[in-house]
Amino acid sequence: MINGVISIRKEKGWTSFDVVAKLRGILKQKKIGHTGTLDPDAEGVLLVCLGKATKLCDILPDKDKEYEATLLLGVDTDTEDISGKVLNTKDVISTKEEVEKMIMSFLGESMQIPPMYSAIKVNGKKLYELAREGKVIEREPRKIIIYRIEIISIELPRVVFKVECSKGTYIRSLCRDIGNALGCGGCMEHLLRSRACGFDLSTALSLEEVEEARDNGSLEKYIISIDSLYPEFPKILIKEVDKKLIDNGNKFTSIHIEKTIYPTDYIVGKEENSQKVLVYDHEGNLYGIYSHFIDIDEYKPYKMFI
Repeated sequence: MINGVISIRKEKGWTSFDVVAKLRGILKQKKIGHTGTLDPDAEGVLLVCLGKATKLCDILPDKDKEYEATLLLGVDTDTEDISGKVLNTKDVISTKEEVEKMIMSFLGESMQIPPMYSAIKVNGKKLYELAREGKVIEREPRKIIIYRIEIISIELPRVVFKVECSKGTYIRSLCRDIGNALGCGGCMEHLLRSRACGFDLSTALSLEEVEEARDNGSLEKYIISIDSLYPEFPKILIKEVDKKLIDNGNKFTSIHIEKTIYPTDYIVGKEENSQKVLVYDHEGNLYGIYSHFIDIDEYKPYKMFI
């Protein structure tokens, strides 16, 4: 079984689940999951967790997601993207300068109402399931952060821009909100995720390239190890005599540590009370991610891989 993470370039028309299903056939293993769902009409970087790394699906660092989007002004749809039913159209009377100024005003923190066509659950049912039944319900706004916006081109009614944003940000809804703020409405015409979790398109493989790598024996070089995803975490090696503690997923203290390896530029003593560390046995086999509670000198399991 392959353990680790692989960066896939998802093609337009595929769901994230489709990619996982295809990879299960290519790699001949069932334990595969994805992180950071991409809409079927979107393309770009989709990180897929393999084997033991599936335990990371909900905790992979993803604060550096970057997208390239095309906003079509003057068109509202029920899905907030171009694939949906057109609800309204309006002329775009804003100038390029007004459009640019409005887009840049979305930088920073704001509250965003998620789209009806999303996988968010309300009372145990996904919003898109309700939307397909013709139901529209009130959604609670959620805090998002837009870290950076770069406008690539404005050829009204279209605007192409790059955006770096926090987890939970819907680019479709950002396009909707920009269009509404300009008074003409708007929807997302195209979306490309160019970066996620520190990986960009330059290292992402298509499904065909994964098959080729499997057949020519080069697949291993594209598999990202679990610990390499967390270079900022100190590495803790447990004494051989105390290995049974981590074998059983128990907590331990500093007296059970054989060696600590700190990352470059790590400042000892500047830690917060609770920090994450990678824990290995004395032979260097990764066992899991632990939380270190400095004030009580205790290491407790956070995610175990063995």
